Amino acid sequence: MKTHRSLPLSASAALSLALALIVVGCAGASNDDDTAADASTTEDSASGSTSGESTSDASTDASTDASAGTGGESDGSSSTSGTSSDTDTDTGIPSEPFSFFVTSLESLQLLSGSQEGFGGDLRYGEEGPGAGLRGADKICGEIAEMSMPGASKKEWRAFLSAVSGEDGQQVDAIDRVGEGPWYDRLGRLVADNKANLIDDRPVGMDTAIVDDFPNEWGVPNHQPDPNQPEVDNHDMLTGTNDQGELYSATATCLDWTSNLGDLGSEGKPRVGHSWPRYMMGGGGGGGGMGPGMMGDVNSANWMSALTESGCAPGVSLIEMGPPQEDSVTVGSGGGYGGFYCFALNP
Repeated sequence: MKTHRSLPLSASAALSLALALIVVGCAGASNDDDTAADASTTEDSASGSTSGESTSDASTDASTDASAGTGGESDGSSSTSGTSSDTDTDTGIPSEPFSFFVTSLESLQLLSGSQEGFGGDLRYGEEGPGAGLRGADKICGEIAEMSMPGASKKEWRAFLSAVSGEDGQQVDAIDRVGEGPWYDRLGRLVADNKANLIDDRPVGMDTAIVDDFPNEWGVPNHQPDPNQPEVDNHDMLTGTNDQGELYSATATCLDWTSNLGDLGSEGKPRVGHSWPRYMMGGGGGGGGMGPGMMGDVNSANWMSALTESGCAPGVSLIEMGPPQEDSVTVGSGGGYGGFYCFALNP
């Protein structure tokens, strides 16, 4: 039976995390803020899934540890984790080149008020045409602000495609995120421009993060808590094909406005892999390790890897293989309904 594991975030833990974030932004000091979750296993009657217990470290000290030995293309970039940001006194925008992250499970739980996250409904209080995209952008900005005070002013965009935007026209994720360059929370290069984003893994991306995209703290998302084992959490909502364009009319959870788990009306969301799944003999030749490509599945691609089970909220962090046929959640193949955030201004 497939086991779903969530990371419960109690009110006290959420308050502790918020206070710790304020301290980081104001005092510039690293703090260990281990968010521990009480063990629980609950049966999800809507999706037939269960959820359990895990822990994650969102501290800036852990981010600093994760940046050791970056060895990529981050020469000359500042490592910002655990330090107060230099801010332009005229605009209030931090000068650090922080402009990309994967939304962490803990932040989505905090903002959604649910241990299962948002699922495919990302409106976050927005209404009318384009509400799903606007809400997702707002989520990106709030999470960026929690990580680096002032960063929300950089104008964040979620990497999501949609059938119809505010003007009724198709929206392609690749056209939402600006022209680049983009950097993670620790100043490591993600990509210089849009053309370099269009590959299984972004061309020129810092080697320390190319196979494990970092969350808003600069922590590799495959192992968000360095004191715990790796978790299966790579499925990221995009609704997008491998060119960064809309995948299909049924791949966006009604343009990110619905999370009922009704396959007939909502379809199934297309997801990318924040860290790649490689398969034996899958393109590597001679039985070696290569990109996991099979049919319409490319498990190495960061923006269009496969199609998830459904749009309902759900968290699955234990390796159980591909999306489950008996599930209708965004996380059944390994994830929690996370997505990518890009800032228009590095």
